[in-house]
Amino acid sequence: MARAHHGLLATALLLFTCLISLTAAAPSPGCGKGPTLRNGQTVNTNVNGKSRQYTLRLPDNYNQNNPYRLIFLWHQLGGSAQKIIQGENPNQGGVLPYYGLPPLDTTKSAIYVVPQGLNAGWANQNGEDVAFFDNMLQSVSDGLCIDTNLVFSTGFSYGGAMSFSLACSRPNKVRAVAVLSGGLLSGCAGGNDPVAYYAQHGTADSVLNVSGGRQLRDRFVRNNGCRALSSEPSPGSGGKSTRVDYQGCQAGKDVVWVVHGGDHNPSQKDPGASEPFAPRNTWEFFSRFN
Repeated sequence: MARAHHGLLATALLLFTCLISLTAAAPSPGCGKGPTLRNGQTVNTNVNGKSRQYTLRLPDNYNQNNPYRLIFLWHQLGGSAQKIIQGENPNQGGVLPYYGLPPLDTTKSAIYVVPQGLNAGWANQNGEDVAFFDNMLQSVSDGLCIDTNLVFSTGFSYGGAMSFSLACSRPNKVRAVAVLSGGLLSGCAGGNDPVAYYAQHGTADSVLNVSGGRQLRDRFVRNNGCRALSSEPSPGSGGKSTRVDYQGCQAGKDVVWVVHGGDHNPSQKDPGASEPFAPRNTWEFFSRFN
C-alpha cells in the first residue's frame, strides 16, 4: 500500500512538473500561424503621428509553433539600426553586429528587433520612444511566435539609457535589461518595480561618468531587494573588469554589475583577451531566464 502511495505521489509530481513546463511560456498571438513578418524586413509604422522604422532578424528555420525570446537592440546617439546590424569598428569603440549576441545563441532561440531612433537618438520626448516599443512589441507578438515572458532589451550609451527607461516604465513587459555604459537620458517613468538588471561601465568613461551608471544600478538594487555592498568595487589590475553578482535579490530579479577601467566603449576587452566581455555577459544573463 505504501509502495502504491509512493507511486501515485511520483506520478502526481511528474504531472505537476509537466504542467509547469507547459504553462511556463506565454505564447504570443502569432504562435501557430504563418508569419506575417520576415527575416531582414524593415518595418515602417506610425507612432503618435510620426513615421518609425525597425528591422527584424529571425532565426534560421523559424518555427511558427516555437515561442522565441525577443531581444530589442538600441543604438547609441549618432548611430543607426544599420550600424547595429552591420557592426561598426569594434576595435575603436564601436559595436559588434547585433551587439555580438547571435553567435552565442547556439540553439537559435531568439528574434532580434533593431529600432531606428528619431534624430539618431532616444530622447523619448513625452514617452514617444516607449510608445514605439509598445508598438513594436504588439506588432511582433501578432506577426511572429514569441514568448511574451521572455522580452529583453540592451543597448550602449543612449541605447543603454533607453533600456533603463524600459526597465522603469515597462517592468511587466521586459524580463531583463543589459545597460552598457548608460545614463539617465531617456527618462524613468515609474521606476519602482523590480526588473532583472545587468550593467557595465568604465571608470575612465569620458562621455557618461561612471557615477551615473552607479545611480542607475542602485535603483534596481533597491527595487529588487538586493543587499547593498559595503564598499564600491573597482577594476582589477590593468583595468580588468570586476564583476559583482548582488546577493539577496528577489527570485528571478538578479542584479549584476561589471566595472572596468576603460572609456565609453561597448566592445571593451579585458587585458590579453581577444573578445569583448559584454556579449558573453549579456547572453549569459539573458539565458538565466527561461
